[in-house]
Amino acid sequence: MEIPFYKFHGAMNDFVVLDGRNTAVPDLSLNLVQLLCNRRSGIGADGVILLKEQTNGLRMVYYNSDGKEGSMCGNGGRCFAAFARMLGMAGEQVDFEAYDGSHRAYVLESNNNQYTVQLEMSDVTGVEKLNNCMVLDTGSPHYITFVDDLDAVDVFNEGKSIRYSERFAKDGINVNFVQPTSGALHIRTYERGVEAETMACGTGSVAAAIAAFESGKVTSGSNITIQTLGGKLQVGFEKKDGGYHHVTLTGPAEFVFKGFFQYHGI
Repeated sequence: MEIPFYKFHGAMNDFVVLDGRNTAVPDLSLNLVQLLCNRRSGIGADGVILLKEQTNGLRMVYYNSDGKEGSMCGNGGRCFAAFARMLGMAGEQVDFEAYDGSHRAYVLESNNNQYTVQLEMSDVTGVEKLNNCMVLDTGSPHYITFVDDLDAVDVFNEGKSIRYSERFAKDGINVNFVQPTSGALHIRTYERGVEAETMACGTGSVAAAIAAFESGKVTSGSNITIQTLGGKLQVGFEKKDGGYHHVTLTGPAEFVFKGFFQYHGI
């Protein structure tokens, strides 16, 4: 079986993207997703995005590289919007459903397969403070800890230790290490489902920005620059009535290549 696929990345957070309208795209089993994401025997990606068309519009279904259906993916959502625009299924405005509800994205720029996309994220209603750490849900659950020297952090081992700690082991949590500077929040993330450090995390970037605002490390919710290993993202929000509203994530989404994956079944 030949499965048609597209490869996208957002700040080097990369995805295999499938057009679910195509009858050549099979049901996604755990093994198939793992195979597609495998960087040696497959295409290689942090996750798989499936575009579905339903009666009320588009739906994004996201799978982590461990093969399991995941929660909201911010960089994936921006790539999804670029993909819908590329297919001619939407214009500059892309409305779609995802794990955490309805989203709207705006394709701000489009040039030679490179897009700049602003994605409206879900409201954030609760931030739990734990000493120098915070726990919050931005469409996916996140643990934020502030550090003085990001380069000195053992992201894999420290992140894994927190993710598999007694409190979080069952459902997992994404673990973010954040170093504030005068010009940006620098972030590195251990992602559940990938079970490794990724080059960028969209929902983690949003969580970092909100946590920095909560702790007074930034004083405005307008255009907060997030420096990831894979590039820069921008986060914006408005705090009102104890919650965070009008949350946006802006950054690059790039179409890399397309092809056919030979699948013999597992």
